[in-house]
Amino acid sequence: MDLLTVIFLAIALAMDAFAVSVCKGLALRRCDLRSMLVVGIWFGGFQAFMPIIGFYLGSSFYDSISSYDHWIAFGLLLIIGLNMIREALSGTEDEVDADLGPKIMLVLALATSIDALAVGITFSMDGAEIFSSAAIIGLVTLALSMAGVKIGSMVGDRFKGKAEVLGGIILILVGTKILLEHLGLL
Repeated sequence: MDLLTVIFLAIALAMDAFAVSVCKGLALRRCDLRSMLVVGIWFGGFQAFMPIIGFYLGSSFYDSISSYDHWIAFGLLLIIGLNMIREALSGTEDEVDADLGPKIMLVLALATSIDALAVGITFSMDGAEIFSSAAIIGLVTLALSMAGVKIGSMVGDRFKGKAEVLGGIILILVGTKILLEHLGLL
């Protein structure tokens, strides 16, 4: 997987974390560097770690599915992307408060990084270099999460849904690219 694709994938994966970070920024009384770092490190750390887990899970059964791995990668990214778009357009809002404690942040970090686990599985099928890809995903999520807290404290949640829709579209496009490459159409 080329660097530009990994960067776009990282941005797409970070959109859920960005949206929750915007909500955290809305809930905080004051936005300071410590709060931004706490949110960024939790979300960035999990977004970096989950693809590695997915990669090794995918690698363990890759031989038995290698003839149709591109369809699995496409299907997973399509489902994740469509789900992100559906959630963004559903109009239902998850309640997020200002608590940055470990219990709350652990749950939020896990919830926003499940899609990264599935992407890690697709990395094992695509032959991507997992550690550099995971580092890029983690750093992009860290930066976007920190920015999300700041933006949330300044402008509110006007952009949250748009960010999730964009993330879903990017995931679908990356899945389509993987499929078309394996079919020899790109």
